[in-house]
Amino acid sequence: MVHPGQSFAGYAVEKLLGRGGQAAVYRARGAGQSHPLVALKVLDEQHRDQASANRLAREYRVAHRLRHQHIVAVYEHGEHWMTMQYVDGGNATRLTSLETKLEALGQIAAALDHAHHDGVVHSDVKPANILVHRDFSRYGATLIDFGVAHILAEDVWHRSAQVVASLPYAAPELLQGRLPQGATDEYALACTALELLTGAPPFVADNPMALVDAHLHLPPPEVSRHIPWLSRSFDVALARAIAKDPDRRYPCCTEMVHELAEAVRRSAQNT
Repeated sequence: MVHPGQSFAGYAVEKLLGRGGQAAVYRARGAGQSHPLVALKVLDEQHRDQASANRLAREYRVAHRLRHQHIVAVYEHGEHWMTMQYVDGGNATRLTSLETKLEALGQIAAALDHAHHDGVVHSDVKPANILVHRDFSRYGATLIDFGVAHILAEDVWHRSAQVVASLPYAAPELLQGRLPQGATDEYALACTALELLTGAPPFVADNPMALVDAHLHLPPPEVSRHIPWLSRSFDVALARAIAKDPDRRYPCCTEMVHELAEAVRRSAQNT
């Protein structure tokens, strides 16, 4: 275990930022480092087998190849750890104004399109993986956690039989075990957008199986029936973004967010 106040890999550990299924992330400071304040991700001791180490190395490699203003920068990597950009404002649910939420979504859409152009599908887009800077007007939002990302050129022949997905945001093709594509991230980003704008993703259920069934079979919700300030044009844009068939979604994430944002802004002006 790593504890605040300890030294690890030349970094002074200051604070636990969060804990996932296999690792913990700390705020840490490195003496004489080019990036003195970092987020330090360390595999838990019970997850330091070769497979887990390989996944961490792959996460580092994927993030390192994607140089983009709104994709987390990674710095150093060891056998059971990596350091990356520290983002100081929490996740996107901290945003309060409608305009900053739309701006953050646009930035993440651009980041995802950049990744897709390089053959990488994030595969786990959700509010918790979108961090924001305290100085949002200057630095904006950052997409993190490429731990389950797919590299299309590599994974087309080496798909895992196990589906790893955050169910409230999981596209039907991901749940069916099909190869993720750019449209898979678009679906998750649309679910994320709806949650940031209204407080809930498109489908909510009492148990995981019911939620999977909703993604696979239920029609897109007509949000405007329950949220008076949103218009029918928003429903139409959302329905295309979370179409069951990925080929029926928008050509890219940027276009999808643009259409959702325009519908939101028109709705807000009419209230």
